[in-house]
Amino acid sequence: MWVQKLIQTERGAFEVFEAGSGEPLCVTHLYNEFNERGYNFADRFVDDFKVYLVNLKETGNSTEVRNEDELSMNETCKDLEAVRVALGYDDWNFAGHSTGGMLGLVYAAHHPDSLKRLVVGGASATNEYVEHQESIYCDKHPDNNRLKEIVSILKSEESTKEERVQASREWTEMSLYDPARFEEYFSKPSSGKVVQKRLDYYSYSELPTYDIREDLSTIQTPTIIFCGKHDSQCPFIYSEEIFDLVPNSSFYIFEDSDHSPHLEEKEKFSSMVKDFHCLV
Repeated sequence: MWVQKLIQTERGAFEVFEAGSGEPLCVTHLYNEFNERGYNFADRFVDDFKVYLVNLKETGNSTEVRNEDELSMNETCKDLEAVRVALGYDDWNFAGHSTGGMLGLVYAAHHPDSLKRLVVGGASATNEYVEHQESIYCDKHPDNNRLKEIVSILKSEESTKEERVQASREWTEMSLYDPARFEEYFSKPSSGKVVQKRLDYYSYSELPTYDIREDLSTIQTPTIIFCGKHDSQCPFIYSEEIFDLVPNSSFYIFEDSDHSPHLEEKEKFSSMVKDFHCLV
């Protein structure tokens, strides 16, 4: 179990869950909420780092926003800076998956002196990924119609708990290279519930103009980029593009993974984390 802390900062109070020992590492996701069960992505780092799993504004017991712009990536990075300062660190490391990885790229570009190392996976530097025919978010993808039905189920107040659980599982299975291994991958309890308010802000206010490719060349933080070769959310070519644009970066390819190499190829992922720990 992760240890809960409430961190008071100049930008509000933030609920943080702590585990592991060693150098400090921040882990978060742009629109997920965490609790004492941790997060299956963050779990991969606790053997090598002191991990701080951060609930952003409007998630868990963290402070609420006064205006919706506080939900943006830029403002969220300022919140993470406030958490870092309150914890007493001159710098720390950051690990992000999916939109958590996108947030990490913005963080590294805008606060270059705050990150010692960065690892980003299953991400994109542009909104173009949602129009790629290999992404389940694209209208041309064969699973897109069903995905839209799943989203409707999850957002509907009339859906039963059982219907939402099943819909959430089906969404996850769409993003696994081997969906038959779902029970194996998720046998250990984990948190990471989607917070609709943050997801809606990302989807309708930030994603339409999201393109940070010009910023990536300014990142000097030693960086690892990773991606499943069969990623069906942010297709592989977008991680490849990030690697091409970030100067001091390495690229790890997971040949037998979709969107979650930390679950689908655990041993290889753990080896990457060891490399990340030694990155200079």
